[in-house]
Amino acid sequence: QVQLVESGGGLVQAGGSLRLSCAASGGIFEINAMGWYRQTPGKQRELVATITSGGSTNYADSVKGRFTISRDNAKNKVSLQMNSLKPEDTAVYYCHYRELWVGGAVYWGQGTQVTVSS
Repeated sequence: QVQLVESGGGLVQAGGSLRLSCAASGGIFEINAMGWYRQTPGKQRELVATITSGGSTNYADSVKGRFTISRDNAKNKVSLQMNSLKPEDTAVYYCHYRELWVGGAVYWGQGTQVTVSS
């Protein structure tokens, strides 16, 4: 079992910045990907950004150039720096952990609300 504890989020005005963090603990598999997805009411959960334990990153087109994902492998921690926030970034953000092997386990955090006012 892997536990994911999220921090950060909140309310910010458009153009502002927020930082999300997520710490993983428990049965961590060395080769993994961690990252963030987001969801708004009535819509499917969508990728925001992920980063592998090897440092490879993947971003949604909508956040490229504004969001930066980083991780500390020693602490099993991933962070998402969100700059130039827009009202359409408003969502519940979920931390995600996935073991990078066929059939590897997937875990989700409890979610943290990000609200961007116009």
